[in-house]
Amino acid sequence: MKKDLGLYIHIPFCVKKCEYCDFLSWNAGEEERQQYVAALLSEIESYREFAKGYRVSTIFIGGGTPSVLLPKQMEDILQKIYEIFELERRPEITVEVNPGTVDEEKLQCYKENGVNRLSMGLQSVKDEKLRLLGRIHTYQEFVESYELARKAGFDNISIDLISSVPGQTLQEWKEELETAAAQNPEHISVYQLIIEEGTPFYEKYAEHPELLPDEETSREIYLWTGKFLKEAGYGQYEISNYAKPGKESRHNLKYWERGDYLGLGLGAASMVRNIRMSNTKDMRTYLERCDKPKTMREDVQFLEEPRQMEEFMFLGLRKTRGVSKKEFKRIFGREMDMVYEKALHKCLENGMLLEHKDRIFLSEEGTLLSNMVLSEFLFDL
Repeated sequence: MKKDLGLYIHIPFCVKKCEYCDFLSWNAGEEERQQYVAALLSEIESYREFAKGYRVSTIFIGGGTPSVLLPKQMEDILQKIYEIFELERRPEITVEVNPGTVDEEKLQCYKENGVNRLSMGLQSVKDEKLRLLGRIHTYQEFVESYELARKAGFDNISIDLISSVPGQTLQEWKEELETAAAQNPEHISVYQLIIEEGTPFYEKYAEHPELLPDEETSREIYLWTGKFLKEAGYGQYEISNYAKPGKESRHNLKYWERGDYLGLGLGAASMVRNIRMSNTKDMRTYLERCDKPKTMREDVQFLEEPRQMEEFMFLGLRKTRGVSKKEFKRIFGREMDMVYEKALHKCLENGMLLEHKDRIFLSEEGTLLSNMVLSEFLFDL
């Protein structure tokens, strides 16, 4: 029987790198993009034998900004995937698109080549905040791209927003989220701004935290977001993700539920048969070795059982449904209560975790302090 697999395809190009972004991406000319697409096609081709053991249920094309590619380039990538991999009957196929880089022709191409879900990088509905974040588009351009996507027939659209940006108040955030939700997308991801080292934002704000919303404001923003979106018909299914019934991201659930996924492209990460690995982040190496993936892998690590248990807990607890004790025993042959006796007792006692029937999950307070709670489930190996 074929095993379930997700595919992640990384497109490392964007029009302009945002001020807060630490992803592997840069602005590239047409020649470099075409070179990369050719290499990506070679890499996909190299998995012909591997693919025989799997059936693909989700594909996520992310970046960077995949929508900077020409329609023909995107078509070539998707058609090569369909040639090499067997897909289930109704796979979820997502492309990340940014306003200002997508048009009718591209959307039509995506639709004709099987894409059935879009993830749109809105980030803010306020133009001054978009400028601050270093985005290339205005809110009006987002609206135009969104309407074009609806017109092209996309009925599963996710939008990304960033909260707790410099100078933001709770009232401002309320206005932002209300405006964004009024567009009625099927899925909303809300990420709290993190100041990452090596970004322009780090230089500006790392030593000036007073310019960012304080802890209490960020807490209020998070709690109000969940309350408002619940009333608007969105269920929170993970710390940062909200969806209408049945519109949860199946691909992202693979990450949190430790399903197998294969990363294709520069720097793409994989987790297959409890082996975690990444492709090289060096473009020259990638172009030279794309047809022999084993020669360009980095950080290859087989996860021994204790690491598998850790991941089961700290990834699974990100979901609002949390983790199942029965599932833990089915996979590892041991009782969760025995393996994590101290951590569970402590977190249930202090109210960070709750228990209902078979499931353990974060409380509201535990979600606000999730990093601290999740760290309780790491073994001191």
